[in-house]
Parts: sequence; C-alpha cells; structure tokens
Amino acid sequence: MINNLKKISRSASVLNQQKPQQVQHYDMIVLSHLRWKFVYQRPQHLISRMAQDMKVLFIEEPLPNPDNKEPGTLSIISENLHVLQPNVDRIEDIALILPSYTGSRDIGSAWFYSPAFCPILESFKFDTIIYDCMDELSLFKGAHEQLMDQEKYLMANADIIFTGGKSLYESKKRFHRNVHCFPSSVDRSHFEEAKGEISIPSDIGDIPMPIAGYFGVIDERINLELLHEVAKKLPDVSFVMIGPLAKIEHSDLPQTPNIHYLGMKCYKELPSYLKAFDIALMPFALNDATKFISPTKTLEYMAANKPIISTKITDVVRDYAHCVHLVENADEFAQATRELTDPNSGSQWECQYREILDRTSWDTTAQKMKSIIKSFTR
Repeated sequence: MINNLKKISRSASVLNQQKPQQVQHYDMIVLSHLRWKFVYQRPQHLISRMAQDMKVLFIEEPLPNPDNKEPGTLSIISENLHVLQPNVDRIEDIALILPSYTGSRDIGSAWFYSPAFCPILESFKFDTIIYDCMDELSLFKGAHEQLMDQEKYLMANADIIFTGGKSLYESKKRFHRNVHCFPSSVDRSHFEEAKGEISIPSDIGDIPMPIAGYFGVIDERINLELLHEVAKKLPDVSFVMIGPLAKIEHSDLPQTPNIHYLGMKCYKELPSYLKAFDIALMPFALNDATKFISPTKTLEYMAANKPIISTKITDVVRDYAHCVHLVENADEFAQATRELTDPNSGSQWECQYREILDRTSWDTTAQKMKSIIKSFTR
C-alpha cells in the first residue's frame, strides 16, 4: 500500500471541532475535487439525477476555517441532495467528521471524482465503489505527485469505473475489468433556449459583432497564445471569454482591444450569452492536461446551433470532425472565422448536430449508469 495511505489517527484539533449534527441516512456519498457551486458540469448533472432515486451527500475538498467551530458546512440543495464542505485541514480528516453527518461508517455506495479522497476507503465500508473518471487529473497543473499512486489504489478497490470520454476509456480499461465509457452529454432543452426569443445580457450585447465566444473554465488547457495571435489577425472580430480563472492569473491573459473577459456566469445564464455568439470556440492547447478531455461544451454549442471552431483535441476529432471546424494554427483559425462569419456561409452543420444530439442526454446517461450500478449490487 502506498505510503500516504496509513491508518488515520484522530488528531485532537479535528476532534475538538466536532459538534452533534442532525444525523441522516445517505445511500451514497460523492467525493469531489470540484465544488458544487463552481462551473455546472458533469458532476452536477449526474449527481442531481442520481439524487432523484437516492439520498446523496456530496463532499467537497476541505476548506478549513478556524473561526467556524462546526466540523463542516452543510448545504441543502434538495431533499435528497446535500453538499458538505468539510472544515478540516486534510482530506484524511474527513473520515473523523463524517460520522457526525452519516451516523455510521457503513454506507451503501461511494462515488469518487478524485483519487485524492481514497484515504476514506480505510475508514468506511461501502457496498459499491464507483470511480467516475472525468479527467486525467494527474496531468493537470499543480497535481500532487502522489495522485497517480492514489488512482492505482482507488482503481484496485473500485467495483465500477465510468470514464468521461473514449480516450480515457481506452486508458483505464487496461487496468480494470469493469470500465464503461460515458462521454459527457447535454441538457439539450436548456441550451436550445439560445435559439429562442430570450434577451441578450448587456455586458455582451454592447460588444461589437461578430462575436467568437467561449464559455468554461479558463486555465492551462486554453491556448492563450493562439487566442492572442488570432485576435491580432482579426481586429474586427470580438473574442469573448466567459468563465472563471483557475491556476492562472489575470496577468497571464492576452490583452487586445477585441478580447473581452466577462468572468463567471451561472449555468442558468449561459443560453443568453450563447445566443450572442456568432461562432463558438474551443481554443484548447494540445498538452498533457487536454490529452484525454472530451469537452462538454461541444454538445452545448451544438444545441444552440452555433458553428464551432476547435483545435484538434483527440476526442473531438474522432467524434465530430464531420461537423466541427478543426484548426491547427492561427492562420487556419483566422480563415475558419472569416468563412463562418460570412453571411452567405449557411448552416450546413445543423443536420449533423441534430443527429448527434438525438443520440444522447444527461437523463439517458444517468439512467444507464444507474442500471449498471443496480446490476452490480444485486
């Protein structure tokens, strides 16, 4: 067993924080490196649907607050879905406070989004352990050096592994007998609102057209140099970036008069902003962090019927090359932008989009996952 997975000792500092909680029975706990109130993406879509049939406690990474004497902050999302922000110093210490909420160390299922939570496995008994691998986290900027060993340990103990794309599936199926590929899907009706009569927010409505837009996290996965070069080549096109910064600073962002950063917007607002896009962008860098990604926003852009320009991300190329405009450099990016902003370009991609969207939904994905879990636990 890897060195950092030793038996958890009860530290007095953590125990002193504990106070009696209203203990509840949970059918599943979810352990996630992504916070529930961050960008609304795969975990929120899937777990909110899992909570339709079971009671779920979604546990975030610790956020210690010495001024708060409670062991954690519990948020009630719905009757069946609660979110716990642990007030402890280390992930290992979650095991000390969790019985204050669950009343037991025997819980039906554990659903992992990050291997960093695997110390929990030493202190709790689960009937079913699920690993929903949505990213190759060990390749991300700032990843802990132990994460690869932690993932090996988690996979050795997992009963079921889901992957967020085909490249991840091919990577993980070599090491586990029960791996299932579930690429990210789409809330189609939500993003189809961009085709309707909804109003465009003023902060993007005042930006000169045409608009080439992106929404999502802005981090080391975005090719900022490419964005800068294309913006300089096309001074009459407005490039709009919507989303929070992660692991990069504002000073890292390219600055030109026609690049606009609008910050993070809530999920409910995204169709209104997407309506203003003339072109939807996926300007990803080709690096370790993007080697296995399968961008959720591809289908969200399609639901709004927006032409898409993307760099050659493996899973985008293999699944959408027939309807997404793929580019390798700034010249190709600029040329594709010129063509797609031409009023005579038409919307020849609409039929292909519809065929793709007809084959998937978050509801369908969640239901198939539930069936696999149910068949395993019988």
